[in-house]
Amino acid sequence: MDDDDLLAICHRVADVVPAALQTVGDWTAAGQRPGQYALDLAADEAVLKVLDDAGLGVLSEESGIHRPDSEFTAVVDPVDGSTNASRGIPWYATSVCVLDAAGPRAAVVANLPTGVRYHAVRGGGAWRDATPIAPSSCSEMRRAVVALSGYPPRHLGWAQFRALGSAALEMCAVAEGLLDVFSVAGRSHLAPWDYLGAMLLCTEAGLPVIDLEGRELVTTEFAARRAVAAAATPALMAELQRAAPVGNG
Repeated sequence: MDDDDLLAICHRVADVVPAALQTVGDWTAAGQRPGQYALDLAADEAVLKVLDDAGLGVLSEESGIHRPDSEFTAVVDPVDGSTNASRGIPWYATSVCVLDAAGPRAAVVANLPTGVRYHAVRGGGAWRDATPIAPSSCSEMRRAVVALSGYPPRHLGWAQFRALGSAALEMCAVAEGLLDVFSVAGRSHLAPWDYLGAMLLCTEAGLPVIDLEGRELVTTEFAARRAVAAAATPALMAELQRAAPVGNG
């Protein structure tokens, strides 16, 4: 499969989620484990059908690992920000990233309430719908608007901060210059399905993306958790690392 094929599969994944969610009468209904909702399971069922038909391996937040020996693995969060969705907060997304032996190859992050889609293929730049995107030029934390997952033990020097509840969308917002930084904080860590799709968007937009604890970000381990940070410029990332050192407080 080439880049176009893989990107088309990612878009099909995003295509099927809204209809799957419409089958769920109560978006507050619990799923099968703590923190999971019935809407997550409905979306996952629809997503797995697409990926099964395409013959891809899968790492899904909701259903784990499928076909781990496949040439391509789709790392997918059917509904990133499902707590927002359950409460009617219009900030949640489908995130899917296809990995090959070299790492992230193609990704789509679909803002489900608005229909906006971010996509990227390795070496092809980062896009919001049909428009190429680029980060801000912010290089000083004192001027930065920062999105956080978790809360740091001390003020990191930002101008303003947001905690919006969907890491995938917040990282895409950094990629297109709406925000200047995204970072985990305190004891918060992200799973691969939370960040890999948006990470490809960020790297294709030219942003540095790191694990604040120095570990490899590209992983298909279900239990893996990372202290992810993305910043608009290398200078801003360096300032973030000084303010939030390894171990993240």
